[in-house]
Amino acid sequence: MKRELTVCQKAEQSIQKIPGETLDSFFHALKPYQLLSPGDKVAVCISGGKDSMLLAKLMQMLQRLSDFPFEFVYLVMDPGYNPINRQKIEDNAKLLDIPITIFESNIFDVANRSEKSPCYLCARMRRGTLTARQRNSDATRSPLVTTSLTSSRLH
Repeated sequence: MKRELTVCQKAEQSIQKIPGETLDSFFHALKPYQLLSPGDKVAVCISGGKDSMLLAKLMQMLQRLSDFPFEFVYLVMDPGYNPINRQKIEDNAKLLDIPITIFESNIFDVANRSEKSPCYLCARMRRGTLTARQRNSDATRSPLVTTSLTSSRLH
């Protein structure tokens, strides 16, 4: 009798179907560019969207395949989501076996009161809040995910 796969297992199988050169580029870029070092604690910020959830799963896979130890902390900032959206993020993280730490902010309230460019204000405030939270999490590295991935050393 065939065993039923969990949602997490199905997601990981799907990720493994990504063309080899794409995954290889992701995994092999880490050493030459020193994106990870033994003992690092990496803060991965998750918005709840598919890009950040995929990054979290890739990082978990990397951790299992790595030849040196490092840790992750998965941070989710709730800038004022409605309860349904927040629950969806929590449920998806649970289904994907991503252990998230959620913290709240009032960014949506502040940005919505702005008369000019609330999107710009919201983006700047989110990035600043996440950076501060990462520093408080003792993370040594933090890929900040918006539409692209950048990595920086936190002191």
